[in-house]
Amino acid sequence: MMGTNGKHDFASLLDDLFRAPEPEKDFEKRPTIPFDYLSVADELHSGRIKVANEAAAEYRDIAAAPEMAFDALLAAAELPPVAELPPIEPEAIARELGLEKLKAVRDFSRVRRDFAFRNHPDRVAPHLRERAIQRMQVANVLIDEAKRRALAKVRS
Repeated sequence: MMGTNGKHDFASLLDDLFRAPEPEKDFEKRPTIPFDYLSVADELHSGRIKVANEAAAEYRDIAAAPEMAFDALLAAAELPPVAELPPIEPEAIARELGLEKLKAVRDFSRVRRDFAFRNHPDRVAPHLRERAIQRMQVANVLIDEAKRRALAKVRS
């Protein structure tokens, strides 16, 4: 019994725990059976084991032609059609930004914010992040160049 020395504080309880005998381990009493997963897999694929049910035959057929199994899985998944990826070509992004219509220098900041709101990597699906990074980089370069040209016209 813990705390038998008359003290009921935490330190004495810890002392009693450290002095208590450890419980016996049941691990040594259990029989051990050696099991080699690789040899089992080799045996299953060797053909020496005959399986009579249809599932095993279907498994063997699918394993023989993995590309057909993949096509069957895709067909069964009924995925929605893949949307076309947004373009990363500078001309297409420039048209999307509408840079040719901008006259005032203050409009460039608004266009940049609007584009970032729609295309920022943190706001798109994970599989589109790399594409969004590229689009943002191209858009920023295009906006900066157009802004410099607009400022040069104002100064001259």
